[in-house]
Amino acid sequence: MTTGNPSRRISHWRHVSILLSATSLLLFSCGPSRQIGAKLPVVVYQPSHQSDTGTNFNEALVCNSIAEAAIGASTGVVEVHKVWSYNQENLHHARQGSNTKIDHTTAVDSLGRISGYAHEITESNKLKPDVFIAIHNNGASKRNACWGFVHEGDRYEQQNRELAKELVAEICRVSGMDNAGVLGDSWPNRNDYRCKNTGKLSFYSLDENTNSCPIRVLLEIGDNKESLELLMNPEVQTKIGQAIQRVIEKTFGRAGD
Repeated sequence: MTTGNPSRRISHWRHVSILLSATSLLLFSCGPSRQIGAKLPVVVYQPSHQSDTGTNFNEALVCNSIAEAAIGASTGVVEVHKVWSYNQENLHHARQGSNTKIDHTTAVDSLGRISGYAHEITESNKLKPDVFIAIHNNGASKRNACWGFVHEGDRYEQQNRELAKELVAEICRVSGMDNAGVLGDSWPNRNDYRCKNTGKLSFYSLDENTNSCPIRVLLEIGDNKESLELLMNPEVQTKIGQAIQRVIEKTFGRAGD
């Protein structure tokens, strides 16, 4: 489900990864590029690690199933990875916490431990990804819908919005959820994490000051009450994961490498 000239857009996206010298970055007009030699575009999935967001519902396990379905659907035209703090020790807020709260993201606790979110972003940055997709479920929205969120004010915002639009549309097509569109990460207007560049409330995992990946999208897939039956259905989880990977490969995949 695309608008404009799909073949032209896809062609542009497929060429965002190009050859670099060790010290320079070349940008196409359509967006960022980071390619060394013949490496495939690198995609990182970050499923939610939150286990405390709903009644009789574990968001972390649902989102991990979606991420695993996406990874399982890979055809090899992109390199896929996952970062997830859920089973990691020696972290604070490894299985809960808000992406918009300082105490749950950037703070170091009294034992000297970093947060689950900080661990995930650190591990992602080590991979030097071209694309970063965070997978979450919404709550208290009173909607059976899918939302896309992007960070506001950085150089790749428009490209991120385009990718988020494609992802939300495809997820809604396969799941029957309503399309709630693409929003900036200040829209929820909650808690206290702010981007130091814009001063706006933001999502820690999408902030360019913490996440070095150029293309970053956070998906809120369904509501933990309104979409409960869909989200708990393994077949639907698989369809959604496959839909996400399909869009990623269509947009970034390098066939024939």
